[in-house]
Amino acid sequence: MFELKAQMYFAAAHHLLNYEGECENQHGHNWLVEAFVTGEKLDKSNILVDYKVLKKELKSVLNLLDHKDINELPYFAGESPSSEMISKFIYNKLKERIPIVSKISVWETPTSCASYYEVD
Repeated sequence: MFELKAQMYFAAAHHLLNYEGECENQHGHNWLVEAFVTGEKLDKSNILVDYKVLKKELKSVLNLLDHKDINELPYFAGESPSSEMISKFIYNKLKERIPIVSKISVWETPTSCASYYEVD
């Protein structure tokens, strides 16, 4: 099995719903996103997915979030836009473009990360 990872950043504001603490107030992050793809078959150049393609599609998805108030986006209407939910959002959107996406990790800080993946 082969696995690739691409990293990219986006900046956005959010606040958590149904939460008691500082994060219930609007605040922002420079999120680091890691996109993983896995597969067994390589193309004729022995590439699983071209990094250029993976990064282009990831950037396209992250543009939906970048410099936005995430709470105001329709996908998060009435939902608490936690890092867990943001990772699921990115996973679902990227999976539409690159079906072999296997996991998305979203880092709020250098020491705090949430990931989303599906189990077969």
